Amino acid sequence: MIDRAATPTEDTFPKLLLRNYRQWGKARVAMRQKKFGVWAEYTWDDCYEIVKVLSLGLITAGLEAGDMVAILGDNCVEWFWLQLAVQSAGAVPVGLISDNTAKEVEYLLTHSQSRLVAAQDQEQVDKVLEVADNLPLLRRIVYWDDKGLRHYRDHRLISFSQLCRLGEDYARVRPGVFEDNVSRGNGDQPFILQYTSGTTALPKAVVTSYSVFMSGNEATRVSNPAYTGDEYVSVTLPGWAMEQGLGLLYCLAVGQIFNFAEGTDTIERDLREIAPHTVSYPSRLWEQVCSTIQMKIADSIWLKRKLYELVLPIGYKAADLSIGGSITHPFWRILHTVAEVTVFRPLRDKHGLIRVRVPYTAGAMLAPDVLRFFRAIGVNLRQVYGSTEVGIISSHTADDFKFESVGRIAFSRCVRITEEGEILADKQYSFSEYLRDPEATQKAFDGSWFHTGDAGYIDEDGHLFFIDRLTDMHELGSGSKFSPQYIESRLKFSALIKDALCFGGTGADQDFIASLVAMDFDNVGHWAEKCGLTYTTFADLSQKDQVLNLIRREVDRVNKTLPPASRIRAFINLPKEFDPDDAEMTRTRKIRRGFVQNRYGDVVKAIYSGRQEALVEAPVVYRSGETGYMRTKVKVVRI
Repeated sequence: MIDRAATPTEDTFPKLLLRNYRQWGKARVAMRQKKFGVWAEYTWDDCYEIVKVLSLGLITAGLEAGDMVAILGDNCVEWFWLQLAVQSAGAVPVGLISDNTAKEVEYLLTHSQSRLVAAQDQEQVDKVLEVADNLPLLRRIVYWDDKGLRHYRDHRLISFSQLCRLGEDYARVRPGVFEDNVSRGNGDQPFILQYTSGTTALPKAVVTSYSVFMSGNEATRVSNPAYTGDEYVSVTLPGWAMEQGLGLLYCLAVGQIFNFAEGTDTIERDLREIAPHTVSYPSRLWEQVCSTIQMKIADSIWLKRKLYELVLPIGYKAADLSIGGSITHPFWRILHTVAEVTVFRPLRDKHGLIRVRVPYTAGAMLAPDVLRFFRAIGVNLRQVYGSTEVGIISSHTADDFKFESVGRIAFSRCVRITEEGEILADKQYSFSEYLRDPEATQKAFDGSWFHTGDAGYIDEDGHLFFIDRLTDMHELGSGSKFSPQYIESRLKFSALIKDALCFGGTGADQDFIASLVAMDFDNVGHWAEKCGLTYTTFADLSQKDQVLNLIRREVDRVNKTLPPASRIRAFINLPKEFDPDDAEMTRTRKIRRGFVQNRYGDVVKAIYSGRQEALVEAPVVYRSGETGYMRTKVKVVRI
C-alpha cells in the first residue's frame, strides 16, 4: 500500500485529477459504477478525458469562471465528473439533494444564483422545469439519464452526451485550454457551495476554500489513514462535506477507489461485493443497520438465535478490553476467536463490512449503545464531529476511543470551551463566509473563533464530549438540565423506534420529560404479523394496546439507564413518521425541533394537562406532490 498526499502545488481538486492522470493513466482504476448488475470500471485516463470534454462542453454552453452550477441527483460517477468539470472551468458547483422538492430547488437555485443546473433524470428535470420561469438567471439544464426525456423540447435542455460532443469539438479547435484552466485554479478559491441543514431557519450557503477543506481532511487522514487501492463505497449525500472529503478528496489525494452502488435498493448487496476498507455512514444509517441485524436475528432459527445470544456478551467484553490496545488475556482471546469465526465474521460479511478498517459515523450523535454493539461484532466505529462551516474537528482512532466522546481534537486544530459550555473552533480552518449574508457571517465569528452553537467539554485526556445544541438544551422547573438528543439516541437504539423527540420545560405544568415517538413501521409491522395482530394502516397499528405496551417496554429500558430527573414520564406513539416532505425534518434527516413542537402543540398540551387522549392534526405531503390532511386520535401513555 502506498500513502500519497497532495503537495502544496496540487491545491485544487482538478490539479489532483491531472496529477493522477499523468502518473497512473490506464494503469489504475479511479472509480466504479454498477450498472445493470455489472461493475463498470473507469481508470484515471477515462476520468480525465470525460471531465475534460465535460468542462469544455460547459464552457461552450455558456459557463464562465465564477458561475454557480447546481448538481441535482443521487450518488453516481456523473455527479462527481460534473463537479470536477465545473471546478476545472473556474466555476463553483452547488450540491443539491435528489429528494429536494421543486419549491426547495427554486429557493436554492435563486439564492445561489445558479446559471446552469445538472439534473440526473426526468424526475429531477421536471422539478427544475416546474420553477424555471421563476429563475431568470438559468441558462442551461444538463441531464445525464435521458430515459423519458427524448421528447422534451425546452431549448435550455442539453444531454450529457451532447455536452461531451461540444467539448470534443472545442478541444480539437483549442488544444491545451483545459490544462490552462486547471493551472489557473488556486487553493483560495471556493471548492463547492454547501448548504446547511436548516434545522432552525432557512439553509445558509457556506463558502469554503480548497485550502481550508483539504487541510482539515488531511488532519483526519493522518490519524485514520487511507491508502492507494483502498475501496470506498459512496453512500452519504454527494454534496455533503463528509462525502466530499472521505470520498472524493481521498480518491484524488491518495488513489482510494471510489465505488457507486446501482441504486438505493441494491446498496447492501453492492457493499458486500466491494467489501470497502473505509465507510462513512450518517448515524441514522448505522442505527438502521443495527435495527436490521436485531430483527433478522430475532427471525432466525432457534440454533442461530441462541448462538448469537451466547457470543454477543463475549463481543462486548472483548470490545471493552480492546479499547486502547489488543486483547491480552489468553482466555478472552480464545473465546473471542471462536465468536469471531462462528458469528461475527459472517455477520459483518452479510452487511459488506468484512474488510472495513476505518468505519466512520457522522451527523447526529450516535448512542453509546449502538457504538458498543458494532464494536462488539468487530466494526470499530469512530465518531466524527464537525460541521459544514469548519469541517472535521475531532474523531476517534483505532486505539484512542471513548464511548461517550466524539474523539480527540484533530492535530493542528484548536478548540476552546466558553464559560457557557459552547464549543468554539479556530477561525483559521473555518469557512470564508455565508454567501450574501454578512450579518450571519459576522455573528458566527468572535474574533479568531467560530461559534459552533454546540454544548460540550474536553476531558483531561483531550477527548471532546458533545452534549447537544445549546438552543436544544432544556431545564426543568426543578433546575435539572437534560439533553434531549442524548435521550433520543438511546431510544433509537431500539429496533422498534425510528425517531423520537423529547421535551420538557421550566413551567409548573411541564416539569417532567415527555416524548413523541415515531415507531419503525416495518419492524413493528413484522412483529404484529408474527403475533397475529391485525391492522390496516400505520395510524391503526400505532394505537393498538399491544403496540403501545411494546413501545413502553423500550422506554422503560432507556429510563433505567438515565438519572431519575432525566427519565421519560409520558409519551405518545405518533400515527406517522417524521417526514422531510412535511417539513418536520431536514433533508439530512434531522428533526426540526421548534417546528415539530409547534405543529404538535395541542398534543404536547394534552400530555401535560393530564388527558388520556390527544388529537393529532397535521398536513401530509404524498410522493405525488399532493397534500392531504391527517386527523386522528392518539393515546397518551404515562409511566
